[in-house]
Amino acid sequence: MNAFARASRVAVTASKHVRSARFYASEAPATTDKLSLTFVLPHQSIYKAATVQQVNLAATSGDMGILANHVPTIEQLNPGVVEVVESAEVTKKFFVSGGFATINPDSTLNINAVEASPLEDFSVERVQSALAEAQRVAAGNGSEVEKAAAKVEVEVYEALQHALSK
Repeated sequence: MNAFARASRVAVTASKHVRSARFYASEAPATTDKLSLTFVLPHQSIYKAATVQQVNLAATSGDMGILANHVPTIEQLNPGVVEVVESAEVTKKFFVSGGFATINPDSTLNINAVEASPLEDFSVERVQSALAEAQRVAAGNGSEVEKAAAKVEVEVYEALQHALSK
């Protein structure tokens, strides 16, 4: 018997003895009614274990709203808006170029992004101008590396333009 077959048999036998529990959103035991948010960049913490009501984000699997007791998951973020609903009166919006969000069983949400800025810091005119320049470079006669970088810029500027038009 080869090593792969032996390892497979041991793994199958061992897995018969492992008990696991899987919960769906409606079955998950309620632990808290508050969501604890940590939102960090490489050079800055925007939120550090802050209690918030809800966080809305643009993930590669689709736009999602995160509340306390959300099903645990890890999501890759698309360029887009992270909306933090701190309370019924206070909502803050940040544009992120990408990153990851980790939703934990204890109602903590960790967002790690490379870049994030408050949405109100952006000018529609400047975004449109930068988008036009990125589109020109992407369609131009530059190197493949320049074109690839410009295509990423186009994606980010289009997402930013969409966020500003809402």
